[in-house]
Amino acid sequence: MAVVVVGGHSRNVGKTSVVAGLIAALPEFHWAAMKITQHGHGVCAADGHPCHCASEDHSWAISEERDRSGESDTSRFLAAGASPVWWVRTEQGKLAEAMSSVRERIASCRNIILESNSVIRFIRPDLYITVLDPTTVDFKATAQEFLDRADIVVLHERNSVDWKQVSLQPVASRPTFVINPPDYVPQKLIEFVRTRLAIRDSV
Repeated sequence: MAVVVVGGHSRNVGKTSVVAGLIAALPEFHWAAMKITQHGHGVCAADGHPCHCASEDHSWAISEERDRSGESDTSRFLAAGASPVWWVRTEQGKLAEAMSSVRERIASCRNIILESNSVIRFIRPDLYITVLDPTTVDFKATAQEFLDRADIVVLHERNSVDWKQVSLQPVASRPTFVINPPDYVPQKLIEFVRTRLAIRDSV
């Protein structure tokens, strides 16, 4: 079984597009997929709506995606060819509470690709891909914490880097694939992932 994690330094940098693109480009892996979302305070993990409850039942939830319209992130994974697809929602800092159920689902899959940074704290994937967009100033703490764990960098082509107090030295020697949206998954990235996973399977 192969486990691939795709993270990124902020929202809206293309993580979902990279996941969906790899699923569609590598159908021979028969992917399952999972998106992990950590909500801030005042949002219910059960349904994503505003909530002021303190019930343990609402600290995390997992649902299986059934909609193939492509209108949500997990729906895009399903439309790209992954099955099953799950959406994991937890309160900020409560992912540990959901990890037993997350691991059960991972173990049931032939190959799985996850969209998340924070899951790296709990599992060691076969490949961890980080997506970086220099024009998006925000850099999540989890993305910084696990930057040195990245095996592959997917980098938006830009002329300048706007980050302050963030060093890319931890990934300076990692394979880097420059993208120009709407093409988030260049052929060289597809072949690199295919080869890395094939090498892993042959060992």
